Amino acid sequence: MAVAAVPPDDGGTGTEAGVGARTGAGAHRTLSERSTAMREFLVEITTTIPEGTPQEEVDRRRAAEAVHAKELAASGRLARLWRPVGELRSVGIWLADDEDDLRRTVLGTLPLSSWMTFVITPLESHPNDPGRADGAS
Repeated sequence: MAVAAVPPDDGGTGTEAGVGARTGAGAHRTLSERSTAMREFLVEITTTIPEGTPQEEVDRRRAAEAVHAKELAASGRLARLWRPVGELRSVGIWLADDEDDLRRTVLGTLPLSSWMTFVITPLESHPNDPGRADGAS
C-alpha cells in the first residue's frame, strides 16, 4: 500500500509547528513546574495518509487534530511541538505518567493517530539544564 505524507499546512499535530508555543495558562512555567508527577517524553511523529483516502476524511481529521492538540497543550500534556525544516514530521515534548499512559491516553487520542508512527524517548533532567526547576546547574 502506498502512502503519502501529510503536507506542511495540515494544521494537525503531525506537522503543526506552533501548537506547543508558550501561550495560555502555564505559559511561563518550566516543563518541570507544569507537572512534578508526570514524566517528559521526546516524541517524533511521522504521519502518512493511506493511499485512496478521500480528501474530505483527511480534512476532517486535520481539523479535529488541531483542536485536540490545543486541548492537550492546555491540559499540560503537550508542552512544545516543532517541525524540522523541510521535513513532513514533528518533534515534540509530551508529558505523561509513563510511556503506557502516553501511548494510551495522550497519543492514542489523536484523530490522526492511526496514520501516525511514534518514536518515543523518555527524558530526564540534565545537571546542566538552564531550565531546571530546582535552579541547580
